[in-house]
Amino acid sequence: MRLVVFGPQGAGKGTQSQRISEKFEIPAIATGDIFRWAISSGTEFGGKVKSYVESGQMVPDDLTIEIIRQRLSEDDVQNGFLLDGFPRNLFQADALDRILAEQGYKLDAALVLEVPQEVSERRILGRRMCSQCGRNYHIDNPPKSDWTCDVCGGDVVRRQDDKDDEKVRQRLRLYHEQTEPLKARYADKGILREVEGQGTPHDVFARITAVL
Repeated sequence: MRLVVFGPQGAGKGTQSQRISEKFEIPAIATGDIFRWAISSGTEFGGKVKSYVESGQMVPDDLTIEIIRQRLSEDDVQNGFLLDGFPRNLFQADALDRILAEQGYKLDAALVLEVPQEVSERRILGRRMCSQCGRNYHIDNPPKSDWTCDVCGGDVVRRQDDKDDEKVRQRLRLYHEQTEPLKARYADKGILREVEGQGTPHDVFARITAVL
């Protein structure tokens, strides 16, 4: 299975992508994780990514597309993959179609998680992440012991790009302007799958498996 997952920030894409990855045994490729890795690497490329992320802007298309092109050439994606956070606009969607066509593939599904903006804001402002392994938490669902990751023991902290409320709202505005038009594109292709993102992670995942 080859699919993309999108939706407003805080819709639960990261949590559900992990579950989909495990169920269908395909790698989940999150551009956010790749960007954070690049920033921590201290490279020139990482510095470019950092300047955009910390200002609340999107990383430019050319940088993002190059990352995805390289990632989709690796051996572990030959039997399928999940893209979380890409494409984020129609230009990137065109680029993804070209990359897949070069490999003789096409997307099987485009899954969008829908939540109201107030829910997105509450989820984003309360979410936390392990600084070592990247596992997601929330102030309403914290790790078992003193903000220490249940999996690897790393410090669970607030993500750098979530610390400024106005930057959070700016990212949501950009989603509605740039990413939401993907719904019409993928609906025309007959591969759009819309899922209500409110409820427990278990309930949302049950809806996802039903449409996939």
